[in-house]
Amino acid sequence: MATKKTTRKAGVKRAAAKKAAKPKAGKVKAARPAAAKAAKAPAARPEKVIPIHMIPDKGFEIKNSIADKKDYLLVNEAMYTFYKRTRGELSPYFIGILREKKLYGAQCPTCGAIRVPPFMLRCTDCNFEEMKIVEVPDKGRMLHSPPITYFAHSLFQDIAPFGRGRVVLGNAITAVPMLVYTTKGVLRPGIFKKGTPVKVVFRDKRSGSPRDVFAVPQSELTPAQLAKPGLQESDLDWDSPAEPAVKAGTPEAKATFEAVLKRLEEMGRNVKKSLRAQKDLAGWNRKVVVKTPGGTFNAVIKGGLIDFRKGPVPGPELTMICDDAGLFQAWADSKEALTNAIIAGKLWISKNAEFKTVFKLDRLPRSLRRS
Repeated sequence: MATKKTTRKAGVKRAAAKKAAKPKAGKVKAARPAAAKAAKAPAARPEKVIPIHMIPDKGFEIKNSIADKKDYLLVNEAMYTFYKRTRGELSPYFIGILREKKLYGAQCPTCGAIRVPPFMLRCTDCNFEEMKIVEVPDKGRMLHSPPITYFAHSLFQDIAPFGRGRVVLGNAITAVPMLVYTTKGVLRPGIFKKGTPVKVVFRDKRSGSPRDVFAVPQSELTPAQLAKPGLQESDLDWDSPAEPAVKAGTPEAKATFEAVLKRLEEMGRNVKKSLRAQKDLAGWNRKVVVKTPGGTFNAVIKGGLIDFRKGPVPGPELTMICDDAGLFQAWADSKEALTNAIIAGKLWISKNAEFKTVFKLDRLPRSLRRS
């Protein structure tokens, strides 16, 4: 026979079990669908005006000057000068480029003069008559022979080499400052000159900057590209320019080629011993083919090293053509830079964007000499 105490204990246990089984109010969480979880994911941060990797670490360092062999103290400091600015009366011009892929100028209703960009709101030739915003053609001509920038500072290294000229669009009486490029390999003197017919091309990614557009020679475009409004850089063929013919080989040219190849193979072995030279090539992977009358060789850049071998290589990112393999002997001996040879027209390269590779190669002989 159960006692009152035993019965009371059993009742307490049943109540506790019942309470544990019952969910607490507000504590039950239903499983959220994947879409809801994705909606809660943190949004990607917008791109900064100054990329994070360009901001130096806090601190200092001591570096020895090559010029006078003395130690100098370098300290990283910062000056905050960020500000917003308006495009003012030029806004219609830049908004047209940004949103519509169209070019606008200002036209006087009295004399008909068109000024591009629309930097004047009233015509000074017609008693300050108010001018109207009008669309202008995307074709024009070079006002003069543009200078070419090969050694750009850090803000423009990604787009060098480039020409800087002024383009007269349609019947405008003013010229637009604009970058100029070629799709036929590297940009060099002689491609653009005063009066060269050009067409304006729009960047695929635009931000309301003067660099959102550039000009190319009309002679490099197909009839369809010439007629297409709002032609973009991705509409152009940048990767398959017509290669210049390689001169026929002679016994002398072949002998020079073999001697140069041996010198370059030696150079590749020396790079393996030079930390300075390896630093020049660090993080850069490229396959380069060089064609000369005496023969073809390739240079493979990978892992901070460079390997020269006879013959072509599959899938090269860069092709070089020259009439004399001895040019590369002079380069290896620090007697001539490849950059200067390109500017002088003695060396042809297939891609303007691969000028970065040329810069890295031009540093090698100097680094090996210092090592």
